Amino acid sequence: MIFIVVKFTVRGEYADSFLDRIEEFTLATRAEPGNLFFEWSRAVADPNEFVLLEAFASADAGKEHVESAHFKAAMAWLPNVVARTPRIVNVEVPGDGWARMAEVTPA
Repeated sequence: MIFIVVKFTVRGEYADSFLDRIEEFTLATRAEPGNLFFEWSRAVADPNEFVLLEAFASADAGKEHVESAHFKAAMAWLPNVVARTPRIVNVEVPGDGWARMAEVTPA
């Protein structure tokens, strides 16, 4: 699976509306056949930073994602919203999604 983490620092005036602005892109990506997950979080230490965890079943699925119309549309308006170039980790890892953590189970 292709596992990707992206940190987006958005301009302050867009921080409170960012998740609404990115919703159409998020829903379209989640509907892609090769998408395993696409999850946004807001940083606790910096309210202008959003973290995206995403995974695709294969390199081909990732390629289809970046070639999609919704990806290209988001990349067209995101430069006007971000405060700096997003930071990314993109790796291929074994597996097909989330595994259970062995060290912690509910009591």
